Amino acid sequence: MTTVAHQPTQEKTTFNWRKILLPISVALVVVFFLAPILWQVLTSFKVNADISAIPTVYIPRRLTLDHYRSLFIRRPFTAYMLNSAFVSVTSTVLALGLGAPAAYVLARMRLPGHRIMLASILIVTLFPAVLLFLGLLEVVKFFDLGNNYLALIIPYTAINLPLTILVMRSFFQQLPKDLEDSAKVDGYNTVQMLTQIVLPMTLPALATTGILAFIATWNEFLFALTFITRESMKTIPVATAQLSGASVFEIPYGPIAAATILGTLPLLILVLVFQRKIVQGLTAGAVKG
Repeated sequence: MTTVAHQPTQEKTTFNWRKILLPISVALVVVFFLAPILWQVLTSFKVNADISAIPTVYIPRRLTLDHYRSLFIRRPFTAYMLNSAFVSVTSTVLALGLGAPAAYVLARMRLPGHRIMLASILIVTLFPAVLLFLGLLEVVKFFDLGNNYLALIIPYTAINLPLTILVMRSFFQQLPKDLEDSAKVDGYNTVQMLTQIVLPMTLPALATTGILAFIATWNEFLFALTFITRESMKTIPVATAQLSGASVFEIPYGPIAAATILGTLPLLILVLVFQRKIVQGLTAGAVKG
């Protein structure tokens, strides 16, 4: 008998670069986006000597809360936050309250000229809001709405309304019509069907659209700067931009950083609370069926 000697086969080992490059790429992207935020947070806690120090002090050894205290001692910063919250919440509720029924009508009913309506709404969403400034200024003057919250609430609602209609319409189109037919058989009218059946099924869309409208309203600067001049009625972006130092030539980097953090914190909490709804709302319309 002859025996055949089997030579050991050498296994080729290939190095997978993706296992290393992917985590490194993700880490670099995270650092790139979080670095400015971390810098603002650290600046808000630095003492003035470290803020103006040369070379730059990146990681402070001395921490202080004086910049946060100065915001509430020298300025009515609590009133600024309440003003922003009132204007943002009111305009967001109005945009959702007006936009959701309009989106439902455009999604379910074939109105005469509905394509022209949709095209007009789409064009309005692409129109820069800053180009409306001069016209809105004349309207505010004519109706004497200066230093009135309506001068902000009405434009904010009108600007957020087209986007609300387009987003909600796409979600209404994904809902099966059988549910609505069954509701009609059970005796529901259109308002009851919309409020008790359709809207509860589109809560992710409402949360996503509402948060987008709220953030846009909370961060708006130009209209709030022009239409509101009374100190007690100013919003956070305007109040932050108008912070002044001890002298004309001093830039209060610490208080500005602290005001930025306080102005961003409510948005961060809002996004974290509705995180799941936002993800569901962003992905619900991606796959049909």
